[in-house]
Amino acid sequence: MEPQNLTSVSEFLLLGLSDDPELQLLLFGLFLSMYLVTVLGNLLIILAVTFYSHLHTPMYIFLSNLSLTDVSFSTTTIPKMLENLQTHSKSITYTGCLAQVTVFSLFVCLESLLLTVMAYDRLVAICHPLHYLVIMNPPLCGLLVLVSFSVSLLTSLLHYLVMSQLTFCAEVEIPHFFCDLSQLLNLACSDTSTNNILIYFIGTIFGGIPLSGILYSYTQIMSSILRISSLGGRYKAFSTCGSHLVVVCLFYGTGLGVYLSSAASSSPRKGAVASVMYTVVTPMLNPFIYSLRNKDIKTALWRIISRIA
Repeated sequence: MEPQNLTSVSEFLLLGLSDDPELQLLLFGLFLSMYLVTVLGNLLIILAVTFYSHLHTPMYIFLSNLSLTDVSFSTTTIPKMLENLQTHSKSITYTGCLAQVTVFSLFVCLESLLLTVMAYDRLVAICHPLHYLVIMNPPLCGLLVLVSFSVSLLTSLLHYLVMSQLTFCAEVEIPHFFCDLSQLLNLACSDTSTNNILIYFIGTIFGGIPLSGILYSYTQIMSSILRISSLGGRYKAFSTCGSHLVVVCLFYGTGLGVYLSSAASSSPRKGAVASVMYTVVTPMLNPFIYSLRNKDIKTALWRIISRIA
């Protein structure tokens, strides 16, 4: 087949998770339910932080931004998958695929950076409690969110440039339920060695640095907690960052699982199944993790639900 420049390719085919029509109906109901739970849970947290003044603290402001990122993260991939399952279509336009790659990388990077910012917030709260409100002042909090978004936007633009330089053969079939850049690199007809080096460099810089920041923060937090003499004091200090630690483990653990499963499996579709945990399940679970372990959030959520009811 003759290679075609990406701009002349009108559409790609997303093979999805299964070709079985009966299983596709089941998947449609399952993912629609999970998406609705994700949107509802995260929007409730955003509303709670917005309308209740006692939640206007750095920790909850960062949490509301994380919830907004989770909703956007899920909306990038799930609605298109639901549309394809409902219509039994596998196509996605070139523009739609390019948009998915760009926006998906934006919110993955933003989630990683926000988790790093939240780890720093917990570091200041536990290691420097008397200076917490001075250090984590509103201008600094706004700056941290703005820098996180700016860096994420830069990352997404780099991914856009990588994809825009690829050339493909006609009838490109992507063994995934969304446009995954790593799969597109494997399917490209042109030489992708430079593109792969750039992608690994981006992943190392914008993935490794946030993770290193989180590990450093928790090293300092654990050191500070161990210096507390009473068990009750240790538990109280650790409980303030327990939910964040669970979310961090879930985010990076599922991401690492997707990478390892893709590398170990010869079937690309098995990697797509593993990606469900990373792209669908994690954003759905985050609101439950924070609300179940946080009395302030639970109280605010019950007030909102009672008003709606």
